[in-house]
Amino acid sequence: MSRDYLHPYQPIRKHGLKLPHWQQDEAMQFVTFRLGDSLPEEKKELWKTQRNAWNQTWPKPWTPEQEADYHRRFTYRLEKWLDAGAGSCLLRDSTNRGILEKILMFDEGRKYEHHAWVIMPNHVHLLFKPLAPLESLIQTWKSISARRIATRPIWQANCRDTMIRDGDHFTNAVQYIRRNPTKARLPETDFTLWQSERALRIS
Repeated sequence: MSRDYLHPYQPIRKHGLKLPHWQQDEAMQFVTFRLGDSLPEEKKELWKTQRNAWNQTWPKPWTPEQEADYHRRFTYRLEKWLDAGAGSCLLRDSTNRGILEKILMFDEGRKYEHHAWVIMPNHVHLLFKPLAPLESLIQTWKSISARRIATRPIWQANCRDTMIRDGDHFTNAVQYIRRNPTKARLPETDFTLWQSERALRIS
């Protein structure tokens, strides 16, 4: 089985206590992180309560069926709220997006291999192969960009990450990232999309 994808019988490294994250060697990851003010507080608390109850019943690692159910219940609802454009939307500004773009690509090929990412006005989706601990990569991207964009914390403390299971899952992730600006009805001036040669081969 390719090292690009999650191997069901190989060890998985768990990190984080409040909301655990999972990494298996260089298996690709689909990661979303967002600005701290991107969701209304009341919606965020309701979503957290319902998600925590679900996670206690079905902890990771999930079966494909459990993961699909999770996304139906939580991911798609959250994405709809994010795409509505709540909060300061600091990343709508092309200068701020440019800062984050340079940070995301700084260690490309050394600490990670990007396949696709999109910077939306209040959140970011990334599909990449980690060549270093996932938590350190995300912390670096978020901390450096916060200092350069606003000189203060701007990001939600946590992130959402999913290991890529197989080629179909990879294709779905690429298509999701590519279509997100259209789904949110954004003009080309309000987002930045990047895709690798491998991602561009996907129709």
